[in-house]
Amino acid sequence: MALPQPKLDALDARLSALTLPSDGWPRAAREAALARLRGMGLPGPRDEYWRFTRPDSLNAPEPAEAATFDTDEAPMFDAFDRLRIVFVDGVFDPDASDDLSLEGIEIERLAEAGRADLHWARDLYGTLETRGQSPVPRPLAALNTAFAADGVLIRVTGTPSKPVSLVYHHRSTTSDAYLHHCVKLEQGARFTLLENGPAAARFNNVLEIDVADGATFHHVRAQGRDHERRAATHIFARLGRESVFKSFSMTVNGMMTRNECVIEMTGDNGVAHVAGACVGDGDFHQDDTVFITHDAECCESRQVFKKVLRNGATGVFQGKILVKPGAQKTDGYQISQSLLLDEDSQFLVKPELEIYADDVACSHGSTSGAIDEDALFYLRSRGVPEGPATDILTLAFLAEAVEEIEDEALAGDITARLEAWLARRRG
Repeated sequence: MALPQPKLDALDARLSALTLPSDGWPRAAREAALARLRGMGLPGPRDEYWRFTRPDSLNAPEPAEAATFDTDEAPMFDAFDRLRIVFVDGVFDPDASDDLSLEGIEIERLAEAGRADLHWARDLYGTLETRGQSPVPRPLAALNTAFAADGVLIRVTGTPSKPVSLVYHHRSTTSDAYLHHCVKLEQGARFTLLENGPAAARFNNVLEIDVADGATFHHVRAQGRDHERRAATHIFARLGRESVFKSFSMTVNGMMTRNECVIEMTGDNGVAHVAGACVGDGDFHQDDTVFITHDAECCESRQVFKKVLRNGATGVFQGKILVKPGAQKTDGYQISQSLLLDEDSQFLVKPELEIYADDVACSHGSTSGAIDEDALFYLRSRGVPEGPATDILTLAFLAEAVEEIEDEALAGDITARLEAWLARRRG
């Protein structure tokens, strides 16, 4: 069916500012993604999964200006031994990055590996994104597959001694960055990926992760601090038998952030946990959209999202658990909660369960409320001032999501950053 003329015009305007990279083996995937995009058009406010989030700023031919933010705060994850790969406004910075050699792992840049005739990523680049387009179209992910000129390709064959850290710096007020990363974990491998930084004035990021049988993947992401930034991120993951996938995102600041996560559980006894903690103030809009498909037996999934909102901020959660026929013994859990610190903020929720198997345990729940006045009174009666007491209760509210981070040191760092954000706002 042909696109409506307004959608066609918006797509043509968006594509007019872009050029399809002319690299080697990714070219076929890029052309296929562009064809998908032309068939679905850019997201619109009438699309079911965009009715809570206006996509205008992500669809515009040029990004809105976003001021950069300098801080004397220590860089995120700076206390951890990690292999750093740095991008500045979407451009690889070799001087700020570490050597890409590490035992148990192969790391290459898409911009360089794409020129090779053959590469292991040829069977992964764009593949999981394509699978994730059904039953819900994800146009901005297809846009990324078509036009992202760089990113990292990571093949994990063992257990690296330290995590890989993708660091995104924002320097230009009008930067429009596209990065596409592919991660392939071989059987029994274990790997941790860290991401942090504002990246660009407008950022479109795709992460495709293929987790083989018995492999374990951990992902911790921190989004911030430049407030005027806009971002659309996408995670597409495929899990094998007895594999583990755990991803946590912290979002502070940002005028508009949309995080999509699409997970396909294809092997028995797999585990998939997706969690997020978000704190927003003022002209802040943050959207977590998650779709987990159970297509194997005895699999476990968790979706745990907590949002703290104030001064008119908006939080969105759309989460779905799909249990296909034959996916017996599925254990699916979903919880989304907000803490509204005033009457001007809002939390918009769409939880879904779609189940075609009869031996499952699936549940979802969502709540929205204010600070517990009894708990606040208790703390104040013990001599804690109202501001710090409110922060203590806020951190306690966020704790369930942060506890999804398996590494206690990383979880502690995230908690410290959240505590510092709350203290700055109070100050």
